[in-house]
Amino acid sequence: MTDKQPTTIGRCYGCGRTFAYDPATATMFAVDPETGFPPGMTALGSVREPSPEAVARAVEKPVCPTCVEQAKRFLEDADAPPPLKPWHRP
Repeated sequence: MTDKQPTTIGRCYGCGRTFAYDPATATMFAVDPETGFPPGMTALGSVREPSPEAVARAVEKPVCPTCVEQAKRFLEDADAPPPLKPWHRP
């Protein structure tokens, strides 16, 4: 692992926080600048086939390490079994 210094400063797509990052190693997200969403995602959060125009105009936006870690924890928690014991009638 190399200890490269961050080369770019930008805003996180997830939380909007400004942070320094290296574009070669940072998590990047394709975003359609016309809608502000990833290509193929609607304002209601549903997913559809993206149009070729939306894919062509999409730009890469960085995601900060904090948001990446929170997303990983969310996915792990979503797969975890419920923490409560089942209730049985006596």
